[in-house]
Amino acid sequence: MSDEPHRLSRMAEDLIASLRRIPSEDPRGIRRKPSKGVSEVIEALKAKYGIGVLTAEQSIRDVWPEIVGPANASYSHAVRIDERMRLIIHATHAVVRNELFLNKAEILDRVRRVPGCSGIKALHLIQG
Repeated sequence: MSDEPHRLSRMAEDLIASLRRIPSEDPRGIRRKPSKGVSEVIEALKAKYGIGVLTAEQSIRDVWPEIVGPANASYSHAVRIDERMRLIIHATHAVVRNELFLNKAEILDRVRRVPGCSGIKALHLIQG
């Protein structure tokens, strides 16, 4: 004989709970999954959300003053890359936005030279 207690089927447990007039342990329709360790869950979340992995946006932010120049970098920042592979740039000053707009082609060329950013198709400037 083994030391493990005998497990009843789900239907048997529900029947016994019903006869004793106590609520079942789990609501109907829910299936129990085996438990996972905390480290396994953390690793899965890190992989799913890219935690600890250098993103293209972060690579651009790291060299932003070299891409647009230190003066323009203090009044602008790369926000994100959208689903159409456009780099969204936020400029806080109208003059800086205009400067970036006039140099779009050169800035896009510099951005594409950043590792992992060769697929960026365009720049989209927003002011605010």
